[in-house]
Amino acid sequence: MIIAGVDEVGRGCLAGPVVAAAVILDKPIKSLNDSKKLSKKKREKLFSEIMNNSLSVGVGIKWNDHIDSCNIKIATEDAMIEAINALNIKPDKVLIDGFPLNIDIRNEGIIKGDQKFESIMAASIIAKVTRDELMRSFHYIYPEYDFKSNSGYGTKKHLIALEKYSYTPIHRKTFKPISTIIKNEQNN
Repeated sequence: MIIAGVDEVGRGCLAGPVVAAAVILDKPIKSLNDSKKLSKKKREKLFSEIMNNSLSVGVGIKWNDHIDSCNIKIATEDAMIEAINALNIKPDKVLIDGFPLNIDIRNEGIIKGDQKFESIMAASIIAKVTRDELMRSFHYIYPEYDFKSNSGYGTKKHLIALEKYSYTPIHRKTFKPISTIIKNEQNN
């Protein structure tokens, strides 16, 4: 049976996309873990191992405008479905960190699946490294927001930059405090 693991990164960010990955492992990979529990260096090393030792890897990206047009839950599901559809092998079953998807492939949502199943751990790492690289590239366009360090999450430095400089085209306009900034700017 061919099983794909699926996970996402970036749901709680104020800027940038939500990124999902689907991974069908070929063989066990040592030291896999939830991406949040690994150092940046370890994640990047495992990223290469996963890419080189998987039957298939798919990535789905839904940008801030898509997130704002529906909501983060739907955008996350859309990114996961895109990642599954990007696989070059159709899995028999999909294990998803969180909740099941409404797709034509047998699937199971597993709470904390990124701590239980290697294929989901691998997907977690692929999604995290992919998203971090995207956000690092935006740091050079918008250095005052410190995206290379915070990846778009609402850190103190990021929030101060929002107050001082307002928002950028990659910020999620429906997320607070950006929605509040927009409202205040429209009222002035």
